[in-house]
Formats: sequence, C-alpha cells, structure tokens
Amino acid sequence: MKIAVTSASGQLGKAIVQSLKVVAGKENIVAIARTPENAKSLGVEVRSGDYNHKEDFDEALKGIDTLLLVSGNGEPEKRKQQHANVIEAAKSAGVSKIVYTSIIGPLEESDFSVVVKSNRHTEDYLKNSGLDWVIGRNGLYLEPDLEYIDQYKKDGKISNCAGHGRCAYTTRTELAFAYAKMLTEEKHNGEIYNLSGNPITQYELAELINDVYGTKLTYEPLSVQAYREERINELGEFMGTIISGIYEGIKNGGMNVNSDYYKASGREHISIIEAIRNYHASN
Repeated sequence: MKIAVTSASGQLGKAIVQSLKVVAGKENIVAIARTPENAKSLGVEVRSGDYNHKEDFDEALKGIDTLLLVSGNGEPEKRKQQHANVIEAAKSAGVSKIVYTSIIGPLEESDFSVVVKSNRHTEDYLKNSGLDWVIGRNGLYLEPDLEYIDQYKKDGKISNCAGHGRCAYTTRTELAFAYAKMLTEEKHNGEIYNLSGNPITQYELAELINDVYGTKLTYEPLSVQAYREERINELGEFMGTIISGIYEGIKNGGMNVNSDYYKASGREHISIIEAIRNYHASN
C-alpha cells in the first residue's frame, strides 16, 4: 500500500512521514511538497504538489492508495478550493482513502471561526467524495506557546484573552503517531476524532511551565480587544486577528472538548507536563 503525505516539508507533515516510516516502511511512503527540495531529508520518495494546481496532484497521486491531506495555511476562502483540488485529483487517480487534518474550534463568536468553518467545509466535501475517509480535528499546538518562553521570562507572565477558558492542547509528535494509525488501520474509516490531551487553562499552563523551567510566571488575562490589537501590531492584520481569535475561542469554550485520542491511536495522549518536558529537553 502506497501512502502519500501532502505538505510534507512542513513541521506536521514531516512528523507524520517519520511516524509512517516506522509503521509502514519508507519504501511505501511518498512525500508531496510544493518545494520538493525541502522534503529530501525525509528519506522517502518526494513528488511535487501545489494545492493551487490540481494538475500537480493529478500527477503526484498516481499509484497512491491512501492520502494524508494536511490542511493548508492560506486564507480560509482559498483553502476551500485548494483542498477540493486535491480531493478531486485523488478521485481521478484512484486513491481509495483520504485522512484529513482538520481542527478543533468554535463555529461562532470568534475571529478564528472563519478558519474553523473553512475546515468544516472541507470535511463535508470529503464526506461526499465517495472515498473512504477519516477526519482528525487537531487540538491547539503546544509548541508555539513554548516558543515564546524567552518572552515569557522577560515579561514574567503569559498574557492573552483566554481567561479561565480551557484549551485542548496537543503536540505535532502526538498527532503524527495518531495519524500513522489512522492512515494504516481500516477500523478508523468514517470516523471523526478530536486529537488532543486533557484541556487546561492558561493559569494551569503557566504553573506547568514553572514546574519544568523553574520560572515564576503568572497568567494575566487581557480583554479580547486589547489582545487583538497587540497581536495585529506584532503579526499583521490577518495573522494577528486569527491568533487573537484562537484565544477568544478558548475564552468562549470552543476549545474545551473531550479527547478521542485513545480511539484514534490505541494509547493515551501524553500529559501536558510531559509534553513540556519533552520540548524543554529537545530545545
């Protein structure tokens, strides 16, 4: 069985390829990337594929049985057509199964909802494709929070607009393990899984970071408006609005979900403190 992974040069795509090599063997894995040179280090066959060009995937998906479709990171409206391009090419190429990396999140009441709605659109498109499918709704990546550790230390605090909202965090390594199972085990076909650990608050996150890093961080909640302005000033209009919308979604309860990680992977998701320890040890 040949398995292809899209966006294989990205952090999640690379992690999934590495997990698949253990489960399925490198000779059965194809990495697809917009810039193939960036995926050469994976040690598997690499093919070219740009979500904007269906003809790329008409060629890239020849001989592929199962496809992992990593959600694009472009503007939400553009993603709909980009993902449709890949799904239609998969149908034409004779792919039998697609596993899609979707997201957990609120459908209403936050600036992140437009991204969630875009992903749900792809979920529906895939369900109606006639192919076997599995959908993973990823929790919020923990790694980007920890990449701010130096800034947290400088400020002595974590500040955002999540307030007392609980967030279902995960890591790319945990996701990769689950997706390797979802790609290679038929029992998951037709399932939608929330892929995350147990939800925690930002207050709890600060304490867990303190335990691992020996810091004395506190958590300081901001208003949604203040945090949105701060993020836009640092990241620009589009990304700043999306990031602030994620934490607004946490505040409103949209990221507080029950995990299906055990059903998807066959084991429990690691604890968030263990994930922080792993990150700290490798950075």
